[in-house]
Amino acid sequence: MNIILLQNIDKVGGKFEVVSVKNGYARNYLIPQKKALIANDTNMRRLEDYRRREAARLAKSLDEYKVIAAKLNDSLLKIGAKAGTSGKIFGSVTNIQLAQALLDQLEVEVDRKIIDIPEVKTLGTYTATVNLHPEVESTIKFEVVEE
Repeated sequence: MNIILLQNIDKVGGKFEVVSVKNGYARNYLIPQKKALIANDTNMRRLEDYRRREAARLAKSLDEYKVIAAKLNDSLLKIGAKAGTSGKIFGSVTNIQLAQALLDQLEVEVDRKIIDIPEVKTLGTYTATVNLHPEVESTIKFEVVEE
């Protein structure tokens, strides 16, 4: 079944992309969750209008994202984690913890899904990437310290 995606979906496609998926996946998950539309003639004609609106919205918010990116580039976050005597932490630091630290320490709310974080298993300093906008990418330096 051909569908038009209304948001980015991992391993399927990007926003406003026309893709082919299995019928059950489209009917039982994507369409009821409002994540896709059936790619019929009416919706295909509306697709260009959807893309134009999204481009206008992204262009309007570009300046805001640049300000947030500048704030993120100049900062160093501290994230506490329980660690053993060798410096290896119990568990790992995730993008959820990083998003919460951004909110607590810098008062910047960022969706956890746009944060790309390396595998963190020991205490130390790391760098993560935040994809705020297709044209704006920021790096965050964070230090994992023992609680």
